[in-house]
Amino acid sequence: MATIVKSLSTKGVEGYVVDVETKTISGQPMISIVGLGDTAVKEARERVEAAILDGRFIFPQMKIVVNLAPSDLKKSGSHFDLPIALSLLMEANQFRIKRKEDFAFIGELSLNARLRGCKGVLSMIIAAKSAGIGSIIVPRENLEEASLVQGIKVYGFERLRDVVEFLEKDKEYVVPEDKGFEAESAMGDNVDFSEVQGQELLVEYIVAAAAGGHNMLMIGAPGCGKSMIAKRIPTILPQMSEEEALEVTKIYSVAGLLKGNDSLVRKRPFRAPHHNASTNSLIGGGNRATPGEISLAHNGVLFLDEIAEFSKRTLDALRQPMEDKVVTVSRVKETNSYPANFMLVAAMNPCPCGYYGSDRCSCTDYEVLKYRQRLSGPILERMDLQKYVQPVDFMDLSSYTSKLSSAQLRERVEAARMVQRRRFEGIEGVNCNAQMGQALVKEFCVLDSQCRDLLQRVYDRYKYSARTFHKFLKVSRTFADLEGSVDIRKKDVMAAVMSRDLEKEKVNMAVVS
Repeated sequence: MATIVKSLSTKGVEGYVVDVETKTISGQPMISIVGLGDTAVKEARERVEAAILDGRFIFPQMKIVVNLAPSDLKKSGSHFDLPIALSLLMEANQFRIKRKEDFAFIGELSLNARLRGCKGVLSMIIAAKSAGIGSIIVPRENLEEASLVQGIKVYGFERLRDVVEFLEKDKEYVVPEDKGFEAESAMGDNVDFSEVQGQELLVEYIVAAAAGGHNMLMIGAPGCGKSMIAKRIPTILPQMSEEEALEVTKIYSVAGLLKGNDSLVRKRPFRAPHHNASTNSLIGGGNRATPGEISLAHNGVLFLDEIAEFSKRTLDALRQPMEDKVVTVSRVKETNSYPANFMLVAAMNPCPCGYYGSDRCSCTDYEVLKYRQRLSGPILERMDLQKYVQPVDFMDLSSYTSKLSSAQLRERVEAARMVQRRRFEGIEGVNCNAQMGQALVKEFCVLDSQCRDLLQRVYDRYKYSARTFHKFLKVSRTFADLEGSVDIRKKDVMAAVMSRDLEKEKVNMAVVS
């Protein structure tokens, strides 16, 4: 009868249980690992053999067959080393598990029998708990990350010999000292909105975008403060809930970005890929269909600086994830789905030289139109707020007067988010106004006759689409929430209409040309 020990693996951001079945049979000494493992899994043969010998055990001189079940699911990673080594030692009658707990094992083995950390541990621990596994053994390096899940016993070890002695009850487990780790901020705390000078109106729209989770596009000349403001948006976003923090941490764990900081990510992510980023790096992909920047920005901010410099194909790939809040990455070897509920903030120049509308601009109308057309209509429609950023006046720039701080702005954002949480309580997948579907818009964005007349005049003049109309309603609802108003007022609709500077500019440019 084969010896079976439990391990785990991941598919996308979700984990699942794997049975490591080991059988020794007569034949030429060799290890054969089956069960659709990748190269890292196949190479476990050499690592396990060297670790067993270095750990002062006897390597069986027989044919060894290891099966990773279920065998029809592709498996990747080096974390199967520990369960393979333990099952092989048990099959060779070199030790027995004398503890009554139901164990699962995760960990990579070095050639000198030390345990190395691996990625995706958080998703695996959650899957183990769901499967009813009571205890799990991981490398000491992953202990803090694994301990984030409550309701399951987690043991961390540094060597293969330590694991065997613990399972045989020859040695009791010593709880390591608490490192007192805390999640690191995706952005440092050394930036603040009080440093922003002369952009009070734009800051108001930034607050509205943060309060409602709305996508935003800023257009302005170089040096007017677009990037500076965008990098300070995380400082006014509300803290993530426990559920949101676990979702983000699972993604970062699967992507291998928690090493050296195995902690719960409590501050909202801020991702700012360079404009030469490929479609795969932004959306997700590669041989193993790994998460991209839009998934790493889940529950946070994706900032695309100089968005017009990104390839049009890459930008158009954002259309479906921005609507569905999830992305499915399909490759020949693997297909994974990742959450992608992010707030998109983008910045661009108004023309190729950047100084459109001033004496310094040398661009023709045709060049400006070609430059603007790098952003397709569907992408622009998905930007709830589109604001021009004016150059800062000298008096504002030289006054050095302290403006509203990030802490003060965050209070307003959190108050508006609290209103939205109460409004959408019990509605799955909806936490802010930007996530409302058409049915929720009809229910919570009711307009009176004055608001309806104003919006109709704007709608008829600029020929907006149905999607843009609904975005106006959502933004109006956010402005009302910021002031604690139950009803959407005329001033809220006007503020929402004024958030579409670029649409009006496009109409004027089309008339000129």
